[in-house]
Amino acid sequence: MLGAIIGDIVGSRFEWNNNKSKEFEFFAKNCFVTDDSVMTLAIGHALLASDGQYDKLGEKAVKAMREIGQNYPLCGYGGRFRTWLYSPDPRPYHSHGNGAAMRVSPCGLVAKTLEEAQLLSRLVTEVTHNHPEGLKGAEATATCVFLAKIGWDKLAIYDYVRKNYYPLDFDLDSIRGSYKFNETCEQTVPQALEAFFESQSFEDAIRGAISIGGDSDTLGAITGSVAGAYYGIPKDFAQTALTYLDDQLTKLLHAFLVVHNAKIINPDG
Repeated sequence: MLGAIIGDIVGSRFEWNNNKSKEFEFFAKNCFVTDDSVMTLAIGHALLASDGQYDKLGEKAVKAMREIGQNYPLCGYGGRFRTWLYSPDPRPYHSHGNGAAMRVSPCGLVAKTLEEAQLLSRLVTEVTHNHPEGLKGAEATATCVFLAKIGWDKLAIYDYVRKNYYPLDFDLDSIRGSYKFNETCEQTVPQALEAFFESQSFEDAIRGAISIGGDSDTLGAITGSVAGAYYGIPKDFAQTALTYLDDQLTKLLHAFLVVHNAKIINPDG
């Protein structure tokens, strides 16, 4: 979860002003928290509220996203999600947007088995993004977070993704010149995961994701969610990220970390 938030914050200033390089100031004054972080924290809150009983997780996710999300009306929601957020009768809208994947990392951190990670992903995603590609993008992300958390090596995770989700028949260098802003899961999740697979560290993963351009905050959030579970997060990065969160978001994050702190912070990194 914290990895997703850091990736979101670092990528926020590049969403409409892409940086096609790994060379940039990591945390800058003009970075900010976007809907990626707000909705990630909302999903984490819904999971905590479920307390291990997930039969009503979808309902709790709707409640958390709407109640928390409405407190941040200007954080960058997409048009259809904004309509859903304020609708008197919120229903799924067959979306395959990358919002499905940017918010789902808490499912991989909470789950006790791979099957549970995939189930939780579906339950929190289908309330909005019930298109097959939206569900797949979210599940692929939650799966990678879970597998990273339990200690799978990078090659094993890569093979699982290629077999079950995306071919990953490219590298970042081959797409950096042509890749453009795209809000779909199918043109965001594979690129974000590839940035993780090519990385040498948590920081390098996020730099790689942002370096291809596109929807930079969401790419950073997806990559950061997996990289955080795999590498752990440098303590100074965690401390700096907190300075971008207001009191409500900080409380939501701390509540989640108290219960699910394993391998999230790397005090040596």
